Amino acid sequence: MKTGTPVKEARVAGERSLLVGIGISSVGIGMYVPFSLVFFHHVTGLSFTLVGLVLTVTGVAGLAFMPLAGSAVDRFGAKKVNLVLYAVRALGFALYPFAGSLPAFAAVALVTALADRSFSVVQQSLIGEVARGAARDRLQASIRALQNAGMGAGALLVSGVLGLWGAGGFTYTAWGNSLAFALAGLLVSRVRPVRDAATATAGRAAAGYRMVLRDRPFLGLTAANFLTALGYSALSVLFPLYLSTWLTAPDSLTGAAFTVNTVLCAGVGVLIAGRVRRSGARRTRSAALGALLFAAAFVGQIVLGTLRPGQTATLVALLAIVVVYTLGELVHSPSGGALSVSAAPEAVRGRYLATYQLSYSLATALAPSLFTALLAVDGRLPWAVLAVAALGAALALVRLERHLPAEAVHAEAVHAEALSAEAAPAEPPAGAPRPPVPASA
Repeated sequence: MKTGTPVKEARVAGERSLLVGIGISSVGIGMYVPFSLVFFHHVTGLSFTLVGLVLTVTGVAGLAFMPLAGSAVDRFGAKKVNLVLYAVRALGFALYPFAGSLPAFAAVALVTALADRSFSVVQQSLIGEVARGAARDRLQASIRALQNAGMGAGALLVSGVLGLWGAGGFTYTAWGNSLAFALAGLLVSRVRPVRDAATATAGRAAAGYRMVLRDRPFLGLTAANFLTALGYSALSVLFPLYLSTWLTAPDSLTGAAFTVNTVLCAGVGVLIAGRVRRSGARRTRSAALGALLFAAAFVGQIVLGTLRPGQTATLVALLAIVVVYTLGELVHSPSGGALSVSAAPEAVRGRYLATYQLSYSLATALAPSLFTALLAVDGRLPWAVLAVAALGAALALVRLERHLPAEAVHAEAVHAEALSAEAAPAEPPAGAPRPPVPASA
Protein backbone atom coordinates (compact mmCIF):
# COMPACT_ATOMS: atom_id res chain seq x y z
CA MET A 1 0.00 0.00 0.00
CA LYS A 2 2.96 2.34 0.37
CA THR A 3 3.98 4.38 -2.63
CA GLY A 4 6.98 6.21 -1.20
CA THR A 5 8.14 8.34 1.68
CA PRO A 6 5.52 10.97 2.51
CA VAL A 7 6.69 14.57 2.31
CA LYS A 8 6.08 17.38 4.74
CA GLU A 9 2.62 18.87 4.30
CA ALA A 10 2.20 22.55 3.51
CA ARG A 11 -0.08 24.57 5.74
CA VAL A 12 -3.15 26.19 4.24
CA ALA A 13 -3.26 29.99 4.36
CA GLY A 14 -5.94 30.84 6.93
CA GLU A 15 -6.37 27.19 7.94
CA ARG A 16 -6.92 27.95 11.63
CA SER A 17 -9.66 30.47 10.84
CA LEU A 18 -11.29 27.99 8.45
CA LEU A 19 -11.37 25.23 11.07
CA VAL A 20 -12.54 27.48 13.89
CA GLY A 21 -15.31 28.79 11.63
CA ILE A 22 -16.44 25.28 10.77
CA GLY A 23 -16.38 24.32 14.46
CA ILE A 24 -18.54 27.31 15.39
CA SER A 25 -21.07 26.63 12.63
CA SER A 26 -21.22 22.98 13.73
CA VAL A 27 -22.23 24.11 17.21
CA GLY A 28 -25.09 25.99 15.58
CA ILE A 29 -26.11 22.96 13.56
CA GLY A 30 -26.04 20.80 16.69
CA MET A 31 -28.44 23.21 18.40
CA TYR A 32 -31.31 22.39 16.07
CA VAL A 33 -30.69 19.21 14.04
CA PRO A 34 -31.49 16.73 16.87
CA PHE A 35 -34.70 18.63 17.71
CA SER A 36 -35.64 20.02 14.28
CA LEU A 37 -39.39 19.34 14.42
CA VAL A 38 -39.73 20.53 18.01
CA PHE A 39 -37.38 23.43 17.31
CA PHE A 40 -39.39 24.85 14.42
CA HIS A 41 -42.73 24.06 16.06
CA HIS A 42 -41.87 26.28 19.03
CA VAL A 43 -40.13 28.96 16.97
CA THR A 44 -42.99 29.37 14.47
CA GLY A 45 -46.01 28.22 16.47
CA LEU A 46 -47.13 25.95 13.60
CA SER A 47 -48.30 22.36 14.09
CA PHE A 48 -45.86 19.46 13.90
CA THR A 49 -47.65 18.19 10.77
CA LEU A 50 -47.19 21.46 8.88
CA VAL A 51 -43.60 21.85 10.05
CA GLY A 52 -42.76 18.30 8.94
CA LEU A 53 -44.41 18.79 5.54
CA VAL A 54 -42.59 22.06 4.92
CA LEU A 55 -39.22 20.61 5.92
CA THR A 56 -39.72 17.60 3.64
CA VAL A 57 -40.73 19.66 0.60
CA THR A 58 -37.99 22.25 1.09
CA GLY A 59 -35.41 19.50 1.66
CA VAL A 60 -36.29 17.87 -1.67
CA ALA A 61 -36.11 21.28 -3.35
CA GLY A 62 -32.68 21.74 -1.80
CA LEU A 63 -31.47 18.54 -3.48
CA ALA A 64 -32.60 19.86 -6.84
CA PHE A 65 -30.59 23.03 -6.21
CA MET A 66 -27.28 21.20 -5.72
CA PRO A 67 -26.35 21.08 -9.44
CA LEU A 68 -26.86 24.84 -9.64
CA ALA A 69 -24.57 25.29 -6.64
CA GLY A 70 -21.91 23.27 -8.45
CA SER A 71 -22.23 25.54 -11.49
CA ALA A 72 -21.95 28.62 -9.25
CA VAL A 73 -18.73 27.28 -7.73
CA ASP A 74 -17.23 26.83 -11.19
CA ARG A 75 -18.25 30.32 -12.23
CA PHE A 76 -17.47 32.37 -9.11
CA GLY A 77 -15.14 30.20 -7.00
CA ALA A 78 -15.86 28.09 -3.93
CA LYS A 79 -14.85 30.70 -1.36
CA LYS A 80 -17.31 33.33 -2.63
CA VAL A 81 -20.20 30.87 -2.82
CA ASN A 82 -19.30 29.50 0.62
CA LEU A 83 -19.56 32.97 2.15
CA VAL A 84 -22.90 33.58 0.43
CA LEU A 85 -24.31 30.36 1.87
CA TYR A 86 -23.12 31.26 5.37
CA ALA A 87 -24.84 34.64 5.01
CA VAL A 88 -28.09 33.04 3.79
CA ARG A 89 -28.12 30.58 6.69
CA ALA A 90 -27.41 33.35 9.20
CA LEU A 91 -30.25 35.46 7.79
CA GLY A 92 -32.63 32.51 7.66
CA PHE A 93 -32.25 31.59 11.34
CA ALA A 94 -32.45 35.26 12.35
CA LEU A 95 -35.84 35.44 10.58
CA TYR A 96 -37.33 32.16 11.83
CA PRO A 97 -38.72 33.64 15.10
CA PHE A 98 -40.69 36.15 12.99
CA ALA A 99 -42.04 33.55 10.53
CA GLY A 100 -45.22 32.68 12.40
CA SER A 101 -47.44 32.13 9.35
CA LEU A 102 -47.21 29.14 7.04
CA PRO A 103 -46.23 31.16 3.90
CA ALA A 104 -43.53 33.05 5.83
CA PHE A 105 -42.12 29.86 7.38
CA ALA A 106 -42.17 28.07 4.01
CA ALA A 107 -40.34 30.95 2.32
CA VAL A 108 -37.61 31.17 4.98
CA ALA A 109 -37.31 27.37 5.19
CA LEU A 110 -36.96 27.08 1.41
CA VAL A 111 -34.16 29.63 1.14
CA THR A 112 -32.37 28.15 4.15
CA ALA A 113 -32.76 24.59 2.83
CA LEU A 114 -31.22 25.57 -0.50
CA ALA A 115 -28.17 26.85 1.36
CA ASP A 116 -28.03 23.87 3.75
CA ARG A 117 -28.26 21.18 1.08
CA SER A 118 -25.68 22.86 -1.16
CA PHE A 119 -23.20 23.56 1.61
CA SER A 120 -21.48 20.16 1.49
CA VAL A 121 -20.77 20.60 -2.23
CA VAL A 122 -19.33 24.06 -1.72
CA GLN A 123 -17.29 23.09 1.36
CA GLN A 124 -15.71 20.15 -0.47
CA SER A 125 -14.92 22.44 -3.38
CA LEU A 126 -13.38 24.95 -0.97
CA ILE A 127 -11.02 22.26 0.35
CA GLY A 128 -9.88 21.66 -3.20
CA GLU A 129 -9.45 25.39 -3.75
CA VAL A 130 -7.31 26.11 -0.68
CA ALA A 131 -5.30 22.88 -0.25
CA ARG A 132 -3.21 20.54 -2.32
CA GLY A 133 -1.98 16.96 -1.88
CA ALA A 134 -2.06 15.40 1.58
CA ALA A 135 -3.23 18.70 3.07
CA ARG A 136 -6.66 17.88 1.66
CA ASP A 137 -6.77 14.62 3.60
CA ARG A 138 -5.69 16.43 6.77
CA LEU A 139 -8.41 19.06 6.35
CA GLN A 140 -11.04 16.39 5.68
CA ALA A 141 -10.14 14.63 8.94
CA SER A 142 -9.96 17.84 10.98
CA ILE A 143 -13.28 19.10 9.64
CA ARG A 144 -15.05 15.81 10.41
CA ALA A 145 -13.69 15.80 13.96
CA LEU A 146 -14.74 19.42 14.51
CA GLN A 147 -18.18 18.79 13.08
CA ASN A 148 -18.78 15.88 15.47
CA ALA A 149 -17.45 17.80 18.47
CA GLY A 150 -19.35 20.95 17.52
CA MET A 151 -22.66 19.18 16.98
CA GLY A 152 -22.29 17.38 20.31
CA ALA A 153 -21.54 20.68 22.05
CA GLY A 154 -24.49 22.31 20.32
CA ALA A 155 -26.86 19.59 21.50
CA LEU A 156 -25.64 20.03 25.09
CA LEU A 157 -25.88 23.80 24.80
CA VAL A 158 -29.49 23.79 23.64
CA SER A 159 -30.34 21.40 26.48
CA GLY A 160 -28.96 23.96 28.94
CA VAL A 161 -30.80 26.82 27.24
CA LEU A 162 -34.11 24.95 27.40
CA GLY A 163 -33.46 24.08 31.03
CA LEU A 164 -33.11 27.79 31.85
CA TRP A 165 -35.80 29.35 29.63
CA GLY A 166 -38.09 26.44 28.73
CA ALA A 167 -39.67 26.36 25.27
CA GLY A 168 -38.97 30.06 24.87
CA GLY A 169 -35.30 29.15 24.72
CA PHE A 170 -35.81 27.91 21.15
CA THR A 171 -36.06 31.54 20.01
CA TYR A 172 -32.73 32.37 21.63
CA THR A 173 -31.31 29.22 20.08
CA ALA A 174 -32.39 30.36 16.61
CA TRP A 175 -30.64 33.70 17.09
CA GLY A 176 -27.60 31.97 18.54
CA ASN A 177 -27.50 29.74 15.49
CA SER A 178 -27.69 32.80 13.24
CA LEU A 179 -24.78 34.37 15.11
CA ALA A 180 -22.77 31.16 14.79
CA PHE A 181 -23.16 31.13 11.00
CA ALA A 182 -22.28 34.82 10.77
CA LEU A 183 -19.11 34.37 12.85
CA ALA A 184 -18.18 31.30 10.82
CA GLY A 185 -18.51 33.27 7.60
CA LEU A 186 -16.26 36.03 8.92
CA LEU A 187 -13.60 33.53 9.93
CA VAL A 188 -13.75 31.55 6.69
CA SER A 189 -13.35 34.79 4.71
CA ARG A 190 -9.74 34.85 5.94
CA VAL A 191 -8.78 31.66 4.12
CA ARG A 192 -6.86 32.16 0.89
CA PRO A 193 -6.99 29.88 -2.17
CA VAL A 194 -3.67 28.53 -3.38
CA ARG A 195 -2.22 30.52 -6.25
CA ASP A 196 -3.06 28.23 -9.15
CA ALA A 197 -6.67 27.78 -8.02
CA ALA A 198 -7.13 31.51 -7.57
CA THR A 199 -5.75 32.40 -10.97
CA ALA A 200 -7.77 29.67 -12.62
CA THR A 201 -11.03 31.11 -11.32
CA ALA A 202 -11.03 33.88 -13.90
CA GLY A 203 -10.52 31.44 -16.74
CA ARG A 204 -13.12 28.87 -15.81
CA ALA A 205 -15.14 27.91 -18.82
CA ALA A 206 -18.81 26.98 -18.85
CA ALA A 207 -18.11 23.27 -19.16
CA GLY A 208 -21.44 21.62 -18.46
CA TYR A 209 -22.57 18.45 -16.74
CA ARG A 210 -22.16 16.49 -19.95
CA MET A 211 -18.43 16.55 -19.21
CA VAL A 212 -19.11 14.87 -15.86
CA LEU A 213 -21.39 12.27 -17.42
CA ARG A 214 -18.68 11.34 -19.93
CA ASP A 215 -16.14 10.73 -17.15
CA ARG A 216 -16.76 7.04 -16.47
CA PRO A 217 -14.08 6.60 -13.77
CA PHE A 218 -15.55 9.47 -11.75
CA LEU A 219 -19.07 8.11 -12.18
CA GLY A 220 -17.74 4.76 -10.97
CA LEU A 221 -16.26 6.51 -7.95
CA THR A 222 -19.63 8.15 -7.29
CA ALA A 223 -21.43 4.80 -7.56
CA ALA A 224 -18.95 3.20 -5.15
CA ASN A 225 -19.55 6.05 -2.71
CA PHE A 226 -23.31 5.46 -2.91
CA LEU A 227 -22.76 1.89 -1.71
CA THR A 228 -20.64 3.13 1.19
CA ALA A 229 -23.04 5.99 1.95
CA LEU A 230 -25.79 3.46 2.66
CA GLY A 231 -23.55 2.25 5.50
CA TYR A 232 -23.20 5.77 6.85
CA SER A 233 -26.99 5.86 7.26
CA ALA A 234 -27.07 2.61 9.24
CA LEU A 235 -26.22 4.02 12.67
CA SER A 236 -28.92 6.68 12.68
CA VAL A 237 -31.69 4.83 10.78
CA LEU A 238 -31.26 1.05 11.04
CA PHE A 239 -29.49 0.63 14.37
CA PRO A 240 -32.33 1.93 16.63
CA LEU A 241 -34.96 -0.14 14.79
CA TYR A 242 -32.80 -3.26 14.89
CA LEU A 243 -32.27 -2.88 18.64
CA SER A 244 -35.92 -2.47 19.52
CA THR A 245 -37.46 -5.00 17.10
CA TRP A 246 -34.97 -7.82 16.47
CA LEU A 247 -32.75 -7.78 19.56
CA THR A 248 -35.45 -6.38 21.90
CA ALA A 249 -32.68 -4.46 23.65
CA PRO A 250 -33.20 -1.29 25.74
CA ASP A 251 -33.52 1.92 23.72
CA SER A 252 -30.84 3.45 25.94
CA LEU A 253 -28.27 1.43 23.99
CA THR A 254 -28.91 3.67 20.99
CA GLY A 255 -27.79 6.68 22.99
CA ALA A 256 -24.73 4.80 24.19
CA ALA A 257 -23.82 3.85 20.62
CA PHE A 258 -24.17 7.42 19.40
CA THR A 259 -22.04 8.63 22.31
CA VAL A 260 -19.26 6.15 21.51
CA ASN A 261 -19.37 7.12 17.83
CA THR A 262 -19.28 10.86 18.53
CA VAL A 263 -16.51 10.66 21.13
CA LEU A 264 -14.30 8.53 18.88
CA CYS A 265 -14.90 10.75 15.83
CA ALA A 266 -14.10 13.91 17.78
CA GLY A 267 -11.31 12.47 19.93
CA VAL A 268 -9.22 10.21 17.72
CA GLY A 269 -10.43 10.94 14.19
CA VAL A 270 -7.53 13.26 13.35
CA LEU A 271 -4.99 10.84 14.86
CA ILE A 272 -6.24 7.85 12.88
CA ALA A 273 -6.47 9.82 9.64
CA GLY A 274 -2.94 11.14 10.22
CA ARG A 275 -1.62 7.61 10.75
CA VAL A 276 -3.24 6.46 7.51
CA ARG A 277 -1.93 9.51 5.66
CA ARG A 278 1.65 9.15 6.93
CA SER A 279 1.68 5.50 5.90
CA GLY A 280 1.74 6.65 2.28
CA ALA A 281 -1.33 4.53 1.47
CA ARG A 282 -3.15 5.23 -1.75
CA ARG A 283 -6.42 7.01 -1.16
CA THR A 284 -8.30 4.29 -3.01
CA ARG A 285 -6.79 1.62 -0.76
CA SER A 286 -7.43 3.46 2.50
CA ALA A 287 -11.02 4.26 1.45
CA ALA A 288 -11.45 0.58 0.54
CA LEU A 289 -10.11 -0.40 3.98
CA GLY A 290 -12.74 1.82 5.57
CA ALA A 291 -15.44 0.06 3.53
CA LEU A 292 -14.07 -3.33 4.63
CA LEU A 293 -14.29 -2.26 8.28
CA PHE A 294 -17.90 -1.27 7.61
CA ALA A 295 -18.52 -4.74 6.18
CA ALA A 296 -16.92 -6.37 9.24
CA ALA A 297 -19.21 -4.38 11.55
CA PHE A 298 -22.27 -5.37 9.52
CA VAL A 299 -21.28 -9.05 9.60
CA GLY A 300 -20.89 -8.66 13.36
CA GLN A 301 -24.50 -7.49 13.56
CA ILE A 302 -25.61 -10.57 11.63
CA VAL A 303 -23.73 -12.85 14.04
CA LEU A 304 -25.16 -11.00 17.04
CA GLY A 305 -28.66 -11.17 15.58
CA THR A 306 -28.28 -14.92 15.08
CA LEU A 307 -26.89 -15.77 18.53
CA ARG A 308 -28.96 -13.25 20.53
CA PRO A 309 -27.01 -13.65 23.79
CA GLY A 310 -27.94 -12.17 27.15
CA GLN A 311 -28.25 -8.46 27.83
CA THR A 312 -24.69 -7.97 29.13
CA ALA A 313 -23.11 -9.84 26.23
CA THR A 314 -25.31 -7.95 23.78
CA LEU A 315 -24.21 -4.63 25.24
CA VAL A 316 -20.50 -5.52 24.99
CA ALA A 317 -20.90 -6.89 21.47
CA LEU A 318 -22.85 -3.87 20.26
CA LEU A 319 -20.30 -1.41 21.60
CA ALA A 320 -17.46 -3.43 20.02
CA ILE A 321 -19.32 -3.40 16.70
CA VAL A 322 -19.86 0.36 16.95
CA VAL A 323 -16.12 0.83 17.56
CA VAL A 324 -15.28 -1.15 14.40
CA TYR A 325 -17.94 0.77 12.47
CA THR A 326 -16.56 4.11 13.67
CA LEU A 327 -13.01 3.11 12.74
CA GLY A 328 -14.29 2.37 9.25
CA GLU A 329 -15.87 5.82 9.14
CA LEU A 330 -12.65 7.49 10.33
CA VAL A 331 -10.50 5.66 7.78
CA HIS A 332 -12.87 6.04 4.84
CA SER A 333 -14.12 9.60 5.21
CA PRO A 334 -10.88 11.66 4.83
CA SER A 335 -9.50 9.50 2.02
CA GLY A 336 -12.82 9.22 0.19
CA GLY A 337 -13.45 12.95 0.43
CA ALA A 338 -9.96 13.91 -0.72
CA LEU A 339 -10.18 11.33 -3.52
CA SER A 340 -13.35 12.89 -4.93
CA VAL A 341 -11.96 16.44 -4.66
CA SER A 342 -8.67 15.51 -6.33
CA ALA A 343 -10.30 13.42 -9.08
CA ALA A 344 -12.41 16.40 -10.18
CA PRO A 345 -10.85 18.67 -12.84
CA GLU A 346 -10.22 22.06 -11.27
CA ALA A 347 -12.13 24.09 -13.85
CA VAL A 348 -15.34 22.12 -13.25
CA ARG A 349 -14.77 20.92 -9.70
CA GLY A 350 -18.10 22.31 -8.50
CA ARG A 351 -20.12 20.30 -11.02
CA TYR A 352 -18.13 17.15 -10.33
CA LEU A 353 -18.59 17.40 -6.57
CA ALA A 354 -22.27 18.24 -6.89
CA THR A 355 -22.66 14.96 -8.77
CA TYR A 356 -20.58 13.11 -6.18
CA GLN A 357 -22.52 14.54 -3.23
CA LEU A 358 -25.78 13.36 -4.77
CA SER A 359 -24.64 9.83 -3.92
CA TYR A 360 -24.85 10.74 -0.22
CA SER A 361 -28.21 12.48 -0.66
CA LEU A 362 -29.71 9.58 -2.59
CA ALA A 363 -28.49 7.05 -0.01
CA THR A 364 -29.93 9.16 2.82
CA ALA A 365 -33.27 9.42 1.04
CA LEU A 366 -33.51 5.68 0.25
CA ALA A 367 -32.23 4.34 3.58
CA PRO A 368 -35.42 4.60 5.70
CA SER A 369 -37.70 2.78 3.24
CA LEU A 370 -35.03 0.23 2.24
CA PHE A 371 -34.06 -0.66 5.80
CA THR A 372 -37.62 -0.94 7.12
CA ALA A 373 -38.69 -3.15 4.20
CA LEU A 374 -35.75 -5.52 4.68
CA LEU A 375 -36.15 -5.50 8.46
CA ALA A 376 -39.77 -6.62 8.07
CA VAL A 377 -38.52 -9.80 6.35
CA ASP A 378 -35.64 -10.61 8.71
CA GLY A 379 -33.69 -8.47 11.14
CA ARG A 380 -30.38 -9.67 9.71
CA LEU A 381 -31.26 -9.04 6.08
CA PRO A 382 -30.52 -5.29 5.96
CA TRP A 383 -27.09 -5.91 7.52
CA ALA A 384 -26.39 -8.57 4.88
CA VAL A 385 -27.31 -6.12 2.11
CA LEU A 386 -25.09 -3.45 3.68
CA ALA A 387 -22.18 -5.89 4.02
CA VAL A 388 -22.42 -6.85 0.35
CA ALA A 389 -22.66 -3.18 -0.62
CA ALA A 390 -19.56 -2.30 1.43
CA LEU A 391 -17.59 -5.17 -0.07
CA GLY A 392 -18.68 -4.07 -3.53
CA ALA A 393 -17.54 -0.52 -2.79
CA ALA A 394 -14.12 -1.73 -1.61
CA LEU A 395 -13.66 -3.84 -4.74
CA ALA A 396 -14.76 -0.99 -7.01
CA LEU A 397 -12.33 1.45 -5.37
CA VAL A 398 -9.38 -0.87 -5.90
CA ARG A 399 -10.36 -1.55 -9.51
CA LEU A 400 -10.86 2.16 -10.23
CA GLU A 401 -7.48 3.32 -8.99
CA ARG A 402 -5.67 2.72 -12.30
CA HIS A 403 -8.33 4.68 -14.17
CA LEU A 404 -8.34 7.72 -11.87
CA PRO A 405 -5.82 10.59 -12.10
CA ALA A 406 -2.52 9.82 -10.36
CA GLU A 407 -2.75 13.01 -8.31
CA ALA A 408 -6.10 11.80 -6.94
CA VAL A 409 -4.84 8.35 -5.95
CA HIS A 410 -1.41 9.35 -4.56
CA ALA A 411 -1.68 12.24 -2.11
CA GLU A 412 2.03 12.49 -1.35
CA ALA A 413 3.04 12.41 -5.04
CA VAL A 414 1.05 15.47 -6.01
CA HIS A 415 2.24 17.29 -2.90
CA ALA A 416 5.86 16.59 -3.79
CA GLU A 417 5.22 18.05 -7.24
CA ALA A 418 3.64 21.13 -5.65
CA LEU A 419 6.68 21.67 -3.41
CA SER A 420 9.11 21.37 -6.30
CA ALA A 421 6.97 23.76 -8.35
CA GLU A 422 7.57 26.52 -5.79
CA ALA A 423 11.17 26.79 -7.00
CA ALA A 424 10.19 26.70 -10.68
CA PRO A 425 9.64 29.82 -12.84
CA ALA A 426 6.21 31.40 -12.44
CA GLU A 427 5.68 31.34 -16.22
CA PRO A 428 6.41 28.44 -18.59
CA PRO A 429 9.29 28.81 -21.03
CA ALA A 430 8.56 30.66 -24.24
CA GLY A 431 6.83 28.47 -26.77
CA ALA A 432 5.75 25.89 -24.20
CA PRO A 433 2.19 24.61 -24.66
CA ARG A 434 -0.39 25.66 -22.09
CA PRO A 435 -3.07 23.38 -20.61
CA PRO A 436 -6.23 23.34 -22.70
CA VAL A 437 -9.40 24.94 -21.35
CA PRO A 438 -12.38 22.55 -21.20
CA ALA A 439 -14.74 22.99 -24.10
CA SER A 440 -18.15 24.42 -23.41
CA ALA A 441 -20.82 21.80 -23.07
